[in-house]
Amino acid sequence: MSGGSSMQTTILTEKDIRSLLEMRSVIDAVEQVFEAKGRGKVQMPVKSYLYYNKSKGDLRIMPSYLEDMDVSAVKVVNSHPENRLEGLPSVMGTLILIDPRTGFPLSIMGGSWLTAMRTGATSAISAKYLARENSKILGIIGTGIQATTQLMAMLELLTGIKEVRAFDPDNSRLTTFLSESKTLYPTVTISGESEAETVVRNSDICITLTPSRKPHIREEWVRPGTHLCAVGADAPGKQELDPNILKHGTIIVDDMAQAAHAGEINIPLKDGFIDRDDVKSDLANVVLGKVQGRTSEDEITIFDSTGLAMQDAVIAKHAYDRAVEMGLGQRLDLVL
Repeated sequence: MSGGSSMQTTILTEKDIRSLLEMRSVIDAVEQVFEAKGRGKVQMPVKSYLYYNKSKGDLRIMPSYLEDMDVSAVKVVNSHPENRLEGLPSVMGTLILIDPRTGFPLSIMGGSWLTAMRTGATSAISAKYLARENSKILGIIGTGIQATTQLMAMLELLTGIKEVRAFDPDNSRLTTFLSESKTLYPTVTISGESEAETVVRNSDICITLTPSRKPHIREEWVRPGTHLCAVGADAPGKQELDPNILKHGTIIVDDMAQAAHAGEINIPLKDGFIDRDDVKSDLANVVLGKVQGRTSEDEITIFDSTGLAMQDAVIAKHAYDRAVEMGLGQRLDLVL
């Protein structure tokens, strides 16, 4: 990977990133990087956190190096659930793409849409390996920006999905999501529900996307054969699922070290309600075929998604390469 003879840094805005990424390519790239992780070809320290307790927010620092692909990046991303009260996204990211050969910053780019895209792609990949093949109804709990890319990825990869049910305690946010989604996917039945319970009870695949610190998805709501994508718990102390779901279901994590620290399993592990042996595998080994995913029609599967730096890096490289090819972005003499 080279920065070119001019050694300029390419600046890519969020608007640029939206024009450079399409979901099918993102899914393919994310699945490829999970394969690399399964082969032990990824350096990826557990994300570090700063906690802004006064503003009920946090900041995460996420570095990675994909050895065989020769791709490296560092992302800084926040989580401030109350930002919407100020008209700001609750999650904003900035990513620096690095040339591993020299350490030169090839690109600085907006990381918010990139984060949403790769997270949605990862949930869809988990469903590819863990959901029942005849899954038809998708449930979504929480309808912020992440819901859009989750839906996009699921409908791209799982052609059997015919119906979507969604819930959000913020009715205006739910209404916006439903309106936009029905316009984008007119052949899919998309409806809103007044309670999370109704969504969960009627879903073959259910995605939870809330920043909750108390479990609000109850075990008795989850019918046999459901695949759950637990996405909202991405920092220490966060938890969306009744821990009994974890105790009696099959748990697959995106990364064991990170999930134990900051994923859906972090509190049940800390409390001793489950232990590490209750986690069947990470997704990389399932993708590689080293571990079988779903083993029966009635099995409840849970994917604990914390969001990995390697996903950001591979998508950032894809966006950067396309930008160079298309002549997109602003080039600056940032370093030299």
